[in-house]
Amino acid sequence: MQIHTTPLPGSALVDLKLLEDDRGFFARAFCRQEFIDAGLEPLVEQANISFNHKAGTLRGFHYQLEPNAETKFIRCYRGAIWDVIVDLRPESPTYLKWFGAELTEDNRTAMYVPRNFAHAYITLTDKAEVMYQVSTAYTPGAERGLRWDDPAIGVEWPIQPAVISEKDAAWPLLSEVSVEAR
Repeated sequence: MQIHTTPLPGSALVDLKLLEDDRGFFARAFCRQEFIDAGLEPLVEQANISFNHKAGTLRGFHYQLEPNAETKFIRCYRGAIWDVIVDLRPESPTYLKWFGAELTEDNRTAMYVPRNFAHAYITLTDKAEVMYQVSTAYTPGAERGLRWDDPAIGVEWPIQPAVISEKDAAWPLLSEVSVEAR
């Protein structure tokens, strides 16, 4: 694996280190020790798959509150997505800053999302399939979200959403929520 830092401390993009021959390639997609060496939390509690029928499907922004805050490791196995994270750590110099990257079946890049970050993506192709490894089980009472179009964050989405759940469309703007409730 090749682990690259992003402008948001604690997050990373992870590329495969391909060992190729005439059969194809072999690559390590996850390695606990390499995560530890890079300062990333390697715990995996659960793995989830998200299939999306249409390009323009937006999912997020999602996160969980402490003590159920989770790390996520996201890779797109079919199609392409624009994956975005937002730093929600009030003490961080990058608080409320965002970072996005294209994750595709061709580039095989993965996004590592630290605890106390919100995560979202929009599909760039039909039939996009994404796998998440998460450090903590889904906890409904700890779940929170941010509006995808919140002007306080100002994400520059590559396309407008065509499909979004009622729940994701209804997350509050940051200006409507107290810091303690985030």
